[in-house]
Amino acid sequence: MTRQRNHDLEDQVYRLHADICQTLANSKRLKIINILREKEVSAAEILSILQVPKANLSQHMTVLRQKGIVVARREGNTVCYRLARPKILKAFDLMREVLFEVLEEQQRLLKEYGKKKK
Repeated sequence: MTRQRNHDLEDQVYRLHADICQTLANSKRLKIINILREKEVSAAEILSILQVPKANLSQHMTVLRQKGIVVARREGNTVCYRLARPKILKAFDLMREVLFEVLEEQQRLLKEYGKKKK
């Protein structure tokens, strides 16, 4: 494989990686992933938990399906969703851990700053 081909392939992987991260960079989608953490859930249940318009939920579910994060199953008039790859929960939990570490660090800095200012 040529050096240019390797570079192109690497760029393609980074773009796909960014696509997944962009999909997760939405609070409603993160809530949906968390709702689906343990089990398959109907669209109506997700709708009642999120309290968003049906069209809004539909858009989020379309994005999550297109990116391969959730899969849908139809049962009569009911559409149920589940995580296509439960491994996404590891990324979800890791991002949350990083968030809490950042918040703790900010809180520590704020306390330290407050003590010096007195």
